Amino acid sequence: MEREGRAGGAASGELVTIGEFARLSRLSAKTLRRYDELGLLRPALVDPVNGYRYYDPAQVEGARLVAWLRRIGMPLNRIGRVVALDAGAAAVEIRAYWARVEAETAARRDLAMYLVDHLSAEGGTMSRMPDNAENKGSSGSAGSVGALAIRCAALTDIGVVRTANQDAAFAGPRLLAVADGFGEGGAEASAAAIEALKPSTWGRDGALSAADLLNALEDTADSAARAVRDAVAPCEAPDGSGTTLTAMLWTGSRLGLVHIGDSRAYLLRGGELFRITHDHSLVQSMIDDGSLSPEEASSHPGPALLLKALVGEARPAAVAVACRPDVRLQEVLAGDRYLLCSDGLSAVVDTADLRTAVVAADDPEEAVRRLVGLAREAGGPDNVACAVADVVVE
Repeated sequence: MEREGRAGGAASGELVTIGEFARLSRLSAKTLRRYDELGLLRPALVDPVNGYRYYDPAQVEGARLVAWLRRIGMPLNRIGRVVALDAGAAAVEIRAYWARVEAETAARRDLAMYLVDHLSAEGGTMSRMPDNAENKGSSGSAGSVGALAIRCAALTDIGVVRTANQDAAFAGPRLLAVADGFGEGGAEASAAAIEALKPSTWGRDGALSAADLLNALEDTADSAARAVRDAVAPCEAPDGSGTTLTAMLWTGSRLGLVHIGDSRAYLLRGGELFRITHDHSLVQSMIDDGSLSPEEASSHPGPALLLKALVGEARPAAVAVACRPDVRLQEVLAGDRYLLCSDGLSAVVDTADLRTAVVAADDPEEAVRRLVGLAREAGGPDNVACAVADVVVE
């Protein structure tokens, strides 16, 4: 067993044995050996004769950082990346990790609330929308009117600055979707994500129950993720390519939402425009924790760092589950108008102007033309994709 005290002959007595370092860092010697084996905290010196480990007391802060990151649940492979960074970059990485944890917690909370309502309500119908900051102004039930249908339109535009269009959009009687691709294979990724949703036969004649629709949404999200991985596999760096995806799937009586990334879905109801998705982005996480106001976020100089997206890299099971799209049910009323758009629209046109354009349009076709026009008038710095659907009585 390694003795405590100074390491004789090691760096003129400046290094300490693992026992002494364990006392300084308040970690066990067993834990320190484990950190060494995983490459998270290497000893400053390993005696070539007896294999004893010696540490520099200056490593105490690094040892404690590893322990703290373990306590917040960060995976070991990610901890390895964090401890290799300088302090500023490490802080950004930790913020991004925790924002993803909070986003996943919020998504699970919404699903839990749905399940509580679903199991509490007579007949298994959903009694309310998930209780989050974006979901407001909802009441009533689609069941109180006659058979409902959607009338819709979609449009993409390359914008004014870009030389290629990596956005995709689709509008059909069962599907409304937008996707914003990025990286070398961005165009292929966005197209593949939406194409993976089209063949789905879920919801035929509105036959699915709420529980069955939630399961179908999960399966659909998994299909889109696989399609994106396959689409970008030929790229030189497939892990650098991917897409956002925001889609609404219509069964004839229910509407299911699949969302990942920073494309958005809005609901126009009663003359008010409500955002019903939550951006999976670093800027949004800073708004959530109060370090950035919504007004400051609109001019934030940093890159649009996504915390979640459909990407080309194959991920360990635990990471893949954490990065799955949000899925939930959305109640519908006759007269609702839905807008789905990429950040090529939402990042350059403020909500008030979006509302004005959506309200003023007589039909979805006019709405998407107006919205693309607004993005171009604002400079069109990015590709634009939007889809609009009206809920009508058949």
